[in-house]
Amino acid sequence: MKNLHYLLRYLLTLTVVLGTSFGLHSWIRGLSNLQPIGDLLAVSYLFNFFMAFAIVAGLYAVRFRLKQQIGFLFIAGSLLKFLVFFLFFYPSFIADGTISRAEFSNFFVPYFLALATETYFTAAMLKNLEKENPD
Repeated sequence: MKNLHYLLRYLLTLTVVLGTSFGLHSWIRGLSNLQPIGDLLAVSYLFNFFMAFAIVAGLYAVRFRLKQQIGFLFIAGSLLKFLVFFLFFYPSFIADGTISRAEFSNFFVPYFLALATETYFTAAMLKNLEKENPD
């Protein structure tokens, strides 16, 4: 697996998945009489996009040196995203005392789509790791 090819393919896939979801998500919000890009929707998608890319790119960069710890690092990246959610997003979502389904979906839809994409590409990276460096 070539460095540039793998990361570009991941970036393209992540862009298509989250971009399509963002379009559908904002359209559904509009149909539900909500602001199409309200409640930190765009910020949430951008945050999940950049974090997902950074996590997979970071794992790819250390795949040979830390081969045995890739799974733990992957989980740590997911926990970091949750931590940032609870520090920065959650307080603004519960500012009125509750969290609506729309606010809940604004973070967790892009979170789970990014996580699924991260998981697929990390699994592919681990599968090909032995082919690249059988040591």
